[in-house]
Amino acid sequence: MDRRRLLTSSLGAVAGGALFGLPATASAATRTTVSHDDGTIFAPGRPGRDYTPVITPNGSTLPFKIVDGVKVFHLIAAPVEHEFAPGLQAQCWGFNGSTPGPTIEAVEGDRVRIYVTNALPAATSVHWHGIILPSGMDGVSGLSQAPIPPQSTFRYEFTLRQHGTYMYHSHRDEMTQQALGMMGMFIIHPRVAPTRRPDRDFVLLSGEWKVLPGARRPDPNEMLEFNVLTFNGKAYPGTAPLMVERNEFVRIRLGNLSAMSHHSIHIHGHTWTLVATDGGDIPQSARWPEVTQLVPVGSTRTMEFVADNPGDWSLHCHMSHHTMTQMGHNGISMLGADAEMIDKAVQPVIPSYMTMGHDGMGDMAEMGMPVPKNSTPMMGAPGPHGYIDMGGMFTVMKVRERVRPGDETSWWQAPEGTQAREATPQELQRDRITLPEFKAKPAGHAHHHPPGDES
Repeated sequence: MDRRRLLTSSLGAVAGGALFGLPATASAATRTTVSHDDGTIFAPGRPGRDYTPVITPNGSTLPFKIVDGVKVFHLIAAPVEHEFAPGLQAQCWGFNGSTPGPTIEAVEGDRVRIYVTNALPAATSVHWHGIILPSGMDGVSGLSQAPIPPQSTFRYEFTLRQHGTYMYHSHRDEMTQQALGMMGMFIIHPRVAPTRRPDRDFVLLSGEWKVLPGARRPDPNEMLEFNVLTFNGKAYPGTAPLMVERNEFVRIRLGNLSAMSHHSIHIHGHTWTLVATDGGDIPQSARWPEVTQLVPVGSTRTMEFVADNPGDWSLHCHMSHHTMTQMGHNGISMLGADAEMIDKAVQPVIPSYMTMGHDGMGDMAEMGMPVPKNSTPMMGAPGPHGYIDMGGMFTVMKVRERVRPGDETSWWQAPEGTQAREATPQELQRDRITLPEFKAKPAGHAHHHPPGDES
């Protein structure tokens, strides 16, 4: 069929699909909702009409234009000055001024033409991760194409024959270029809309970095000791909250292009259902509810749920070292040490010395101790009930009756009787709770302050 014989709308294309004996709704067990075997050309999918656009917290969506029925995108690979969190910046590589690059969004059946301009000092290429396409468009430098030299522009063009959550990343000198941030998400919406579209459709891409305190660039040679863990290139408190209205149908698409680490992403206050992987939709009968989803390196997982529980809810990787920030790694464990004894022995020689971490590290961040240049404190940020001692791959989902301007920075006001607090003696007696006998803490060490700090 000649490309100019485009169907005038996606609805017409869907009707055409029905004529070919296809189901009227999405087939859960297949990777596509339409047949591409008969040469049908589909009109370019439009946001709002054919799909609910995704939300990329801390990110953006790549704009497109339509030329003769083809969606045309333009990626520019270039160095970027990137802020992971307040106080921590690095010179990274990315696309269109950010890392990760902007999310590419299209519809199954779309013909896409993606120009990639290389403004890097090195050759590169772009692999469309998980997408079924001709071999020559796969983006593997040296195998499926020649590398894109600096100051050159390559054209990729293919028809999207599937729907789902995918990614894109450099496939030239991967260890270096991905470690510097050359990655992004690629979302393909189904041509046949599902029974219920999500009210909010979020995209979160996990990443890990090695940025030594004071360094200006991530270390691409690191294989294990990553110290900055991110959602969409941001470490908490740099991560933007996910804003949701109560009882909205929410989809969260999780991708992982970390160099070496899988991530077990955990949601609080709700259960979600794994509805798709990057291999396709999961049949309804094979889905199950859960609260933590493991996302292996190079994989995507799509979760859905109804946000029916108002409040501020954590969403984070459950690998505890992945919720530490830059200064929380590589320290010497002092857990269980006699801080008072060590301080008395050392401070006559080094007056500013202070033993830290002898009873854990939860209170250390809020002590406000100075940190090296271009580095982040040990953990997170002030919260409504004290310091939130989590950082890194951590964000907050805020479920409100209505989302209003400014809610991003407001905290949940718990209704009376729904806030944890210290138990009263009367309550303990009523419920026959017997408390253990506590040893008195050594004077001066109930809170361990720096020398000279009497607060």
